[in-house]
Formats: sequence, structure tokens, C-alpha cells
Amino acid sequence: MASFGKCVRAASVVAAIVAFLLSPSGSAAKSGAKDYFVYVGTYTATASKGIYGYRFSPATGDVTPLGLVAETVNPSWLVVTPDQRYLYSTNEHPGGTDPGNTVSAYAIDRKTGKLKFLNKVSSKGIGPCHLALDRTGKILIAANFGSGSIATFLIGHDGRLGEAAGFMQDHGSSTDPVRQGGPHAHGTVASPDNRYVLVADLGADRIFAYPLNHSTGALEPNDTPAAVLPPGRAPRHMFFHPNGRFMYMVSDKGVTTFTYDAAQGTLMEVQTLPLPEGSEGQSTYSEVQVDRTGRFAYDANRKDASVGVFAAGASTGMLTTIQRIPTGGKTPRSFSLDPTGAFLFSANEGSGTVTVFRVDATTGKLTPLSQVLKDVPDATCVAFASSKD
Repeated sequence: MASFGKCVRAASVVAAIVAFLLSPSGSAAKSGAKDYFVYVGTYTATASKGIYGYRFSPATGDVTPLGLVAETVNPSWLVVTPDQRYLYSTNEHPGGTDPGNTVSAYAIDRKTGKLKFLNKVSSKGIGPCHLALDRTGKILIAANFGSGSIATFLIGHDGRLGEAAGFMQDHGSSTDPVRQGGPHAHGTVASPDNRYVLVADLGADRIFAYPLNHSTGALEPNDTPAAVLPPGRAPRHMFFHPNGRFMYMVSDKGVTTFTYDAAQGTLMEVQTLPLPEGSEGQSTYSEVQVDRTGRFAYDANRKDASVGVFAAGASTGMLTTIQRIPTGGKTPRSFSLDPTGAFLFSANEGSGTVTVFRVDATTGKLTPLSQVLKDVPDATCVAFASSKD
């Protein structure tokens, strides 16, 4: 009986060890966890040379610099295709002998993280500041801030971009004669059902909705905007809730919650949270995202260099403030949640840094990690791609 008891206890110990190793905190899980490449877009007017890369381990939170992975002019916005094979960047402004106002395509080496240049096409406008993909990942959408226009591009089987397949010119103006004297497309997103391309136009105080032809990539005119905003709202970026019923937008006046009518392609404002004290003025908010569970939303405030955390109401989509935390850098231009949802990377343009936060899965709150990425001059945005070792 004594020997039998010893065997049972030994088996229990072995089972406990195996359970630990297979748990999220166990070393086996860590060693087998998928790593990601982190790509940081920049402006290249000063010290930056283009797109910078890192290898990131969500299991440990470690970030390893890869250095410059693509030399290019003003890659201020980046997107990665769903299959993780290709990355696209804006070339927002001219630089040196490069004319700018283009969009560049790269193939991702999923072992090293390096980017191989494929081709470059005209953005069909001035100052392309934002990119998005349609819901199939086969059409790229570019927003041209300077000219207030949108262009779409079909993505080839080899990742190369064709010339613009669709084009639409926004129209309108608003109260500020300098910033809103004409249209300025600032951000774009495909509707959850992929029927429309929505465009936040800072100059026109409108969110336009253009029907998208999935076969040709063409955009069709639409006389009915998705939303007409109060004068001076100055919308920037948008993000749909995972359930497709709600959309969130950041602007000069705060973060706004809309309900989305998929049948009509229209939005109805249900809430705009006031600006944090001391944040009043122009160029306040820069980014908004919702976590993959739909429970939490995040915004970035350039004026006070902070990230806000909100609980999203399950039935209404309305936001309740949970936390506002300093980014640890200046002028957060944008941020991204990593693919696991456990980390948030803030690109701080003014300080040329990227701050990494751990996300509490229960509360949504952020805690900064000790490691701050400091070798990314004029950092503007962050994109992720899975590695393939």
C-alpha cells in the first residue's frame, strides 16, 4: 500500500508539471508560442530612413530590433494583408528626388522580417495619409488628405498593386477657413458587409459612404453621406465594433459612438465623450481601436500624450471611461493592439519612440512595459505580421 501511495503521488507531481508546461505561463507554451514582426512607419524629413522592424514575442513581451527593413520616403501608414504575406505603405510627401504621393507594395520575408520591394503606384491624389483593406484583403484603399480624394487598388496574386481601379473625389468645406476650406480625406474603412468604403473627411465634416464593386475595385457615387457632422468636428479615424452594429470615430471634439445601418450605409451618432481637461483645440485625437472581444475601446490623444481606455456597452455600444494613461512619449500619432490582444504599441511621433503596454484581459487597463523602442525617428504607425520559423 505504501508503494502504491508513492506511485500516486509521483503521478500527481508529473501531471502538475505537464499541466504547467502546457499552460499559457509555462515554458513549453512560451517556447511554442507564435512570434510576430512589428513594423513601424515614419516620416523621413529628419533622421528616419523608412520602415523599421522588430521581432515580438507575446509569450514574454520581449521586443528585439531588426533595424531598417525598407528604405522609402515618408511611409506614414502601413497595412498588412490577412495572409501575412504583403505589406503596403503610403509615401505621403515628396522627399529628395522621390515625388511622393504614391503607395508602395512589399513582400514580407516571414523568417527574417525583411521587406522586399515589389512596386509603387500613384495614389491618384496629394498626401496619402491612410490605408485600409477591404474585408477580403484583395483591395487596397488609400485616403489622400491634401486633395480630399479616395483611390482603390486591386492586389495581384503576387502582391503587386495595379494602377488605381477606383477613384472618388470628396466635396465640401466647413467652419475653419484654413483647415476646412475644402475636403481632406483623413481615414477610411470598409463596412462590415464590404458593401461600402467609408471615408472620414476632416475638411468637409462628413463621413462619406461609397459603394464598392468587389470585382473591379471601382467606387460608385453616393449622394447620401453616411453622416453629416456638426461644424468643426474634424473627423479623423474610424473603427467598427466586431459585431458590426457600432462604429467609433475620433475627431477634434472627442471620441464618438455611432450605430450603423447596414441596409442604408448610414450612421447615427449616439454619444460623444467630452475632451479631457486641457485637451481642447485642434489636432487632438489621432486613433481609435476596439479590442477583438468588443468589450474595450481605446483612443490616442496627441494634446496630452495619453491613451484612453473605455468599456463598450454590449447593447448600446456607448463608452464608459476606465483609464487615461500617459504614453510616455510625445504626440502619439497612432497605436495598434497586437494580434493576441494582450499588448498595445503606441507610436509617439514627437519623441521618436514606441511605448509598449500590457493589456489586462479582465479590465482592459494598460500597464507600460519597461522596454521603450527608441530607434524609430518620427514614428507614425504600427502594423503586425506573424512570423514563420
